[in-house]
Amino acid sequence: MAQEKQELFDKSIEEWQAEREILNEKVLGIAGLEIKRFFSLDGQTYRPGALPAKTKELLGLVASLVLRCDDCILYHTIRSHEEGVSTEEFQEACSVGLIVGGSIVIPHLRRAAARWEELGPPLQG
Repeated sequence: MAQEKQELFDKSIEEWQAEREILNEKVLGIAGLEIKRFFSLDGQTYRPGALPAKTKELLGLVASLVLRCDDCILYHTIRSHEEGVSTEEFQEACSVGLIVGGSIVIPHLRRAAARWEELGPPLQG
C-alpha cells in the first residue's frame, strides 16, 4: 500500500489524469446500469446548484481527506483549483478535514499541499 501511494505521488498531474480517464473508460466499458447511474450521479452532484461547484469541490476534498483516499484528494484538489478556489480557501478546507479526521490525515495533507503547489497560482473563479 505504501508503494501504491508513492507511485500515485510520483506521477505528474497530467499522467494521473490521463490514466484516470483511461481507467474510467474501462470501467464504463464493462459497466452495468448501476455503475453507469452512479458515475452519472457523481457528475451531477458537483454541478452548481444552491451551493456553487466551488463549494461542492471543497466539501468533496474534506470528505476525501477524512476518508484518506489519495486518488479522491488529488481529484478534488485539481477540481478545486479549476473552480478558482484560493489558497486560503484550500487551506481552511484542509483544516476542517484535519479537525474532523484527526492526526491520521496529516500524511494526506502533506500530499495535498504538494499537489496544490504543483498546480500553481489558483485560477480566477
